[in-house]
Amino acid sequence: MSASIHRHSCPPQVSYFGEHKHTRWHDYAATTLSMLALTACAVGPNYHKPRMEVPNDFKEGAEWRRAEANPSGALSSTWWRSYQDDTLNGLIEDSLKANQSIVAAEAAYRLARAVVDANVANLYPTIGAGLSASRSSYGAGASTTGTKIVGNEFVADLSLSWELDLWGQIRREIESAKAAAEATDAQLAGERLSIASSVALDYFALRQADIDTDLLKQQQDIDERIFAMTQADFAQGTASNDDLLVAQDNLEIVIADLQSTQIAREQDEHAIAVLVGKPPEVFSLPPRPDYVFALPAIPSGVPSELLERRYDVVSAERTAASANAKIGAAEAAFYPSLTLSAEGGFEHGAVNRLFSVPNRFWTLGPTLAETIFDGGARTAAVREARANYDEQVANYRQAVLSAFQSTEDSLSSVTHLTRQEIRFADIYKNNRQLLMSEDAQVRAGTASEQSLLTQKLTLLQAEESLKDTQAALAESSVTLVKNLGGGWQWDSSRNAPAGAMVAPAAQRDAGSTGDSAQ
Repeated sequence: MSASIHRHSCPPQVSYFGEHKHTRWHDYAATTLSMLALTACAVGPNYHKPRMEVPNDFKEGAEWRRAEANPSGALSSTWWRSYQDDTLNGLIEDSLKANQSIVAAEAAYRLARAVVDANVANLYPTIGAGLSASRSSYGAGASTTGTKIVGNEFVADLSLSWELDLWGQIRREIESAKAAAEATDAQLAGERLSIASSVALDYFALRQADIDTDLLKQQQDIDERIFAMTQADFAQGTASNDDLLVAQDNLEIVIADLQSTQIAREQDEHAIAVLVGKPPEVFSLPPRPDYVFALPAIPSGVPSELLERRYDVVSAERTAASANAKIGAAEAAFYPSLTLSAEGGFEHGAVNRLFSVPNRFWTLGPTLAETIFDGGARTAAVREARANYDEQVANYRQAVLSAFQSTEDSLSSVTHLTRQEIRFADIYKNNRQLLMSEDAQVRAGTASEQSLLTQKLTLLQAEESLKDTQAALAESSVTLVKNLGGGWQWDSSRNAPAGAMVAPAAQRDAGSTGDSAQ
């Protein structure tokens, strides 16, 4: 459905001058007051948030949500602390201070606020002052008196110019700039969330590589022992050449997998270094093969909350609001403009006699201007503004749909990975029991050492599958946090963030403008 559009009503036309005779200054005062009364008018459509069909609940992850103690609770703005890892906490907090993408986003927000301030300044008169001195000479031929003239001229003046915002063009520009700044504010929050989640994802992938590297090295040791035993059996004629080739292949596969895991680990470390603003060569994280992945409770809330939690949805909606205000600014160009001008000062040929009453001068008067013909430029500008608004409304609705999709995907992933983890945990438990049974048989002399080593390999592979699933579950939970808004909330009632992750630099900038960059 399209957005509702209404127009401001303008006050009736008023007479600039009364019917009775007044003094000249009284007439000017009456004119000014009449013009100021007209400034309550602002042409163009008032903005109303585009309507969207929002489901009552999420389709995926219903069982997972019912298991939570508080499924409608709010996400913490420092959500990464729920993973109970001091190293991760430090990395994310460092990235929020030093990452260059965040620095750029903060600069973009300051720029947007400066545009708002520049538009607000247009509501006020411009006052200027000047002081000049000149010496001139006119020859006899150039002089009207036929004699040579040489003289000095000193001028001190004060000027004022004020274009009244009769039709709300400036106020519509301010409205548009404010909405654009709010969109930039949401993008800044989104950049912080994106960087924080990227650090967490890379960090968990790195810890997964630590665990896999340790498990693969253990498998390599066992495969080397099995290969050596198979070589001995082959030399004694109790093993075939095929058995030897299989044992060799198993060893080579583990060594190859180990290289791939180490590549992934090094690249994850490089990525984290850049995210925290450091060159990869001066950054390193010690391996932690005993790392335990924690899965915090993540309240998903209801779909309607995504319209306030998701920075991209808020940014798209604020961009639509900005485009709507541009329509009024374009329509105001069809109406005449009124400028009040005044200038006064002193002028004389001698500086010591400049500031005296006989040497004063002043001018005062309004200027009413209207464009008669522009070849359709203003009409085209209005069409352009309306088309841009329609485009931004469509972008907003698409952002909402994409938000629902990505959140449903994350809920689905977390739900199924949780079930998968349970199954792999059972497999791992069963293989531990099988290893104990195989070890007992070896001690009793009813099983060979090679069969025990083979069972150890199976147990290591089961542990690897379990740990990889736990890592994937941790990474999916981070993605879910990101898709739910990451602890950032937009307050539609006051068009401002309700809570956010604020970097120190952003706080300083916000303090200087009176707004919070959150």
